[in-house]
Amino acid sequence: MSMVADPRLILREEELDSGLEMLLLAEAAVWGAADAALEVEARGLGRSHWRAALLLRRRPGVGVQELAKLTGLTKQAASRTLSDLEKLGLAEKTGAEFDARRRIVVLTADGRAFEARVSERVRALVAKAWREGGLDGVPAAKRILNALAGPRMHVGLPRRETL
Repeated sequence: MSMVADPRLILREEELDSGLEMLLLAEAAVWGAADAALEVEARGLGRSHWRAALLLRRRPGVGVQELAKLTGLTKQAASRTLSDLEKLGLAEKTGAEFDARRRIVVLTADGRAFEARVSERVRALVAKAWREGGLDGVPAAKRILNALAGPRMHVGLPRRETL
């Protein structure tokens, strides 16, 4: 999905700063919604646990290394987060299909339910924003977010054969 940037698009420092400010405020709103949902869970789970659960649902077969790359957590913190989910019965480790040495983590039914409850609240916030941005704004916003995510977008996703 690599698109060539329009050379006419020259952003001034003020426009870039405004974009950064909006990203920070949007992040605070997303975490506020997630935190409120996590508080209701009352299991001592935090943002890293929800992020891990969401990514495990969206990218089945992700292991500790991939989770660390996706989230920016250290491998130790990613491992601890996954261990917490395992202890609560929300995730379990299984052997990789082609490499028995590799341990992948999958959500249990309880883990999928936990992720769904927290994500429902955050999804409502994102849906409202997409609606306010308008139908034409969604593809552009997705392209911008994809560009910001960079190579992380491809971590933990199945490799597709090129034709």
